[in-house]
Amino acid sequence: MKKLLLKGWRPLLVLLLLFVIWEIVVKTAKIEEWLLPAPSKIFAEAIHGWSEFYPDLFSTTKIALFGFVIGAVIGLVVALVLYLIPVLRDSFYPLLILSQNVPTIVLAPLLVIWFGFGLLPKMIVITLVCFFPITVAALDGFRQTPAELRHYMMMAGATKTQVFWKLEFPFALPSVFSGLKISATYSVMGAVISEWLGAKQGIGVYMTMASSSFRTDRVFVAIFAIMFLSLLFFLIIVVVERRVVRWQMKGDEGK
Repeated sequence: MKKLLLKGWRPLLVLLLLFVIWEIVVKTAKIEEWLLPAPSKIFAEAIHGWSEFYPDLFSTTKIALFGFVIGAVIGLVVALVLYLIPVLRDSFYPLLILSQNVPTIVLAPLLVIWFGFGLLPKMIVITLVCFFPITVAALDGFRQTPAELRHYMMMAGATKTQVFWKLEFPFALPSVFSGLKISATYSVMGAVISEWLGAKQGIGVYMTMASSSFRTDRVFVAIFAIMFLSLLFFLIIVVVERRVVRWQMKGDEGK
């Protein structure tokens, strides 16, 4: 965690520099606020409008978190089933890839027609966005187990179940966490897209209302909130990964 904080000052410095350039360009060119507000205007709106924006932020965070957890569980279960049953993997893996070629923004209205405007279609959208990276990453991780270690355990009398849980699954953990980090960032955007379908609260609703009233500063507040939530979810997964996969981290540091 300390190393993450020590390395974090460089991107923060670059981000601060970009904000300074943005501020100077807007002020110098005298760009209208409705077209492109200055960062100072955006941050001022975020502070003054916090009481109004907070319920939307909390709503999006909640459904993004729930959807991510559901998507992660489904992704891991699907990966386990496809890996342990090769016939199913050969039959359904191409269909999983095809399922990701359907744009979510196109599928979302159909989910509203089928399931209404409640929580279910939102969870389906987020789950569809989240589960695929985890499934693919986990399957790749299972296949990366060294063959000589697997052969050694089989020679020692280990069952297939023991080989999987004591060797293949631990070796796949770094890949699984890579998929989790990707899905964690996707979950926030999936939540926002699901809120565009129809919701009473959420960043997606806030953004839609702001854009329709030409409050560009509020649109940027929503964009920055999405970026912050995605980064926060990503960092949480990184911290958990460093706690769980200690052996892998030590090996990487020794290289």
